[in-house]
Amino acid sequence: MQHWQQDAPCITTQKDDEIDSVAKIKAAEKALKEKQKEKPSFELSGKLAAETNKVRGVTLLFNEPPEARKPDMRWRLYVFKGGEVLNEPLYIHRQSCYLFGTERRVADIPTDHPSCSKQHAVVQFRHVEKEQPDGTLSKKTRPYVMDLGSTNKTFLNENPIEPQRYYELFEKDTIKFGNSSREYVSLHENSAG
Repeated sequence: MQHWQQDAPCITTQKDDEIDSVAKIKAAEKALKEKQKEKPSFELSGKLAAETNKVRGVTLLFNEPPEARKPDMRWRLYVFKGGEVLNEPLYIHRQSCYLFGTERRVADIPTDHPSCSKQHAVVQFRHVEKEQPDGTLSKKTRPYVMDLGSTNKTFLNENPIEPQRYYELFEKDTIKFGNSSREYVSLHENSAG
């Protein structure tokens, strides 16, 4: 019996040493993680881009993509309210993008409705590769609409579109912003009257 009692403290000490070792390893791993958190991050923060993407003191929510181009076809938006044409068409072929919103300092096309955001959406012309009916690829400059994270959404043909994603515009597509009853219908120079 006595022999058993002498061995027992050794086993306990050995287990205590193992527990201490595991605790030390865990403490070292935790310290390493903390140290890694403190390292400076040289990732892009977007702050420099925000500073260089200002127009009339307003930081734009949008940067034009590398494939941005002025269209070679004359596109227009006809504005309707209650089925009636409001004004002359908006000629949207003179630059590569048009910003819609209530912030008049930066909006190319103001949307003066309380449900519209300051920078609501953009129509962007992009030079992209398209597959032709015969299977060949060719580059064309086409219009796209993108919601800029607006509160009350942008609608393409009555369907809400996801923010920060391009949707190609086709002839006779209808765009609506927020809860405004104005509808913008896209047509181009070759559209049938």
